[in-house]
Amino acid sequence: MDVVLSLIQKLYGVESRIKDKSVDDKYTARQEVSLPILSKLKIWLEQDQPNLVGNSKLIEAANYLANQWHKLIRYVDDGRLSIDNNRAERAVKPFVIGRKNWLFSQTANGAHASATLYSIVETAKINGLIPFNYICACLDELCQPEPDIDSLLPWNFKT
Repeated sequence: MDVVLSLIQKLYGVESRIKDKSVDDKYTARQEVSLPILSKLKIWLEQDQPNLVGNSKLIEAANYLANQWHKLIRYVDDGRLSIDNNRAERAVKPFVIGRKNWLFSQTANGAHASATLYSIVETAKINGLIPFNYICACLDELCQPEPDIDSLLPWNFKT
């Protein structure tokens, strides 16, 4: 398994070096550097993974790698894709935590309102905005006779 961990570490090293590069440069680097590393990993999977025995987390991870191979290597074919979904999982985590809080809402409408506000706050954060200031500005604009709704979208919002 040390071989596998070393190869995965190299893949993340490539991603670290190209994180600020253009989509085309990422694609090229992945094709030139990551693809050969992935080929070594695939050879390990074909030769050594079937011989693993037991029920450890490492074996579970190796089985997952083998079963999801085509999905896991998809990122090398598109410079816009990430090597993993960590960013998406971090974005979802507050909602998972919030779900427990919404159990204490008195009504379904109250839970819906809480979830909506939570979504607005998290979307503002992802777009680099200060949630309180963003919500105040949105409320001010929405009170106008003809509010500019498009300007309130977090990715269009001007501070």
